[in-house]
Amino acid sequence: MFSSRKMIKLFYDVASPYSWLAFEVLCRYRNVWNVDLIFALFLGNKPPGLNPSKLIYMDSDLTLLSEYFGVPMFRPSTPVEKKFRRHSLNAMRFVTAVAEREKERDALESVSIELWKRMWRTHQDITQPASLTEAGLKAGLSANEVEEFLTLSKSQPIKDKLKSVTREALEYKCFGLPFIVCHVNGKAEVFFGSDKFELMAYFIGEKWMGPYPNKPIATM
Repeated sequence: MFSSRKMIKLFYDVASPYSWLAFEVLCRYRNVWNVDLIFALFLGNKPPGLNPSKLIYMDSDLTLLSEYFGVPMFRPSTPVEKKFRRHSLNAMRFVTAVAEREKERDALESVSIELWKRMWRTHQDITQPASLTEAGLKAGLSANEVEEFLTLSKSQPIKDKLKSVTREALEYKCFGLPFIVCHVNGKAEVFFGSDKFELMAYFIGEKWMGPYPNKPIATM
């Protein structure tokens, strides 16, 4: 017998701005839709900078989407993929360490958001230990906790955990981020991107009410 409980699993990378949009929206909807929201850390987001036309589109697309979803972000003048060649490996291991040790989801959410802010709002590094320390402190972790997570992030169990979750996503044929898997009545359906919420709601039998589900509807 399958559980009637609905579950949404979000695979994301803190280097992906579209993942940030999906993360914020799903956090707003988890209580509205009464779903179990699971965060899964996926390593392998590839930068779009090799295609100039895609970069031009992405500038316009992110500007409009960030306004629509209420998640301010700004594309830097120097492409992120050139500025931070080492991409998000260290950051993702750090976040994985937080997720494994801190079972309360608040810490994971706060650290992820601070790293997204650094990369997509203030255009700061997320690859160096000092950068991760600053993000962790801003997220509310103590200095001792940050040091513990930095050490843990270099351990083999954490490296293996990140690899295993990435493999899980690839088994679902993940090809980009955000990648979302919805489970309902024993059936799973995958969705790619930060613009599939209406279709996702249809699949799980819920209603999409725009980017702000708790916002009162204006009356004439």
